Amino acid sequence: MKYRRLGRTDLEVSEIVFGAGWVGGVLIHHDADVGRAALRLAREAGVNWIDTAPSYGDGISERVLGELLPELDWSPYLSTKFHVDPTSDRPVSEQIEESVERSLARLNRTSVDLLQLHNPLGTGSDARCLAVDRVLEPGGVADALDDLKRRGVTRYAGFTANGDADSLQRIVTSARFDTAQVYYNMLNPSAGRAVPAGWSAIDFGNVIAHCETCDVGVFVIRVLAAGVLATAARTGREIPMYASADMASEELRARAVWDAIDGEPGSRAQSAIRFVLDDRRVHGVLVGANLPEHVSEAAAAVDMAPLQPDTGTALHRLYASDFGQLD
Repeated sequence: MKYRRLGRTDLEVSEIVFGAGWVGGVLIHHDADVGRAALRLAREAGVNWIDTAPSYGDGISERVLGELLPELDWSPYLSTKFHVDPTSDRPVSEQIEESVERSLARLNRTSVDLLQLHNPLGTGSDARCLAVDRVLEPGGVADALDDLKRRGVTRYAGFTANGDADSLQRIVTSARFDTAQVYYNMLNPSAGRAVPAGWSAIDFGNVIAHCETCDVGVFVIRVLAAGVLATAARTGREIPMYASADMASEELRARAVWDAIDGEPGSRAQSAIRFVLDDRRVHGVLVGANLPEHVSEAAAAVDMAPLQPDTGTALHRLYASDFGQLD
């Protein structure tokens, strides 16, 4: 395993992070023996970070980690999340406090290394989206996280970089957050590079460049696009993260990407992971395994060579034409 400094924190994070989410679901959709085997393989591979959330299996992911990590005598860095209800009259500090207390009880811990805002972000609030002003205002989310850091409940504060590009940039440049979880993959690389006008998917506005400027740690999420990039087989959990995406267009893009990476050594999943790890502005890649062997497959990608120049050229052509839509 290789490690990278996580932004301005004092932590060195493994390039592969164990994603304990619902899509991969190795801790959620299988029995404890399968989850235990996956965690053992992660530890043996040198993985030192696990990411979870209360929404992953309605608390199952956190609870399984709280049971299995002490049994395995393993204490990796651990991050979890919280969601604020923008329509609630309750102060955000109360909402966050309640969520964190429940997470810590399930995790069997008194603190976590990183606590992250999980809402999509925008200029206004609605049932799903949280306004940036609600995050940065006095008594808002950032102040609540500062309080939790002062009390030792979390070492660092982060957010999921899902929302419109201007809102994400405001959060990054506010200097109130230490890390960002960024959607970045071969189907939609807009978080890490400029895309052409008329780009049909959501444009994340090269948010990774802003993170680099502000020394904000970058975790990449959905590196396999919920599995669409890895295989043509479907589990039923391949739900696009953002509203403008749909499975039909995701699969069309995936087939074009597979043509572009044809000839790369290793599996499709390993090529997708290498695409992101080749970007040195990225610090850790969250990989959600469905089976224990997927953990080993992801870890092996760390020692593979960068993608071949011809592959990069083919991918660039896809992005410049928006997968042929702008030709």
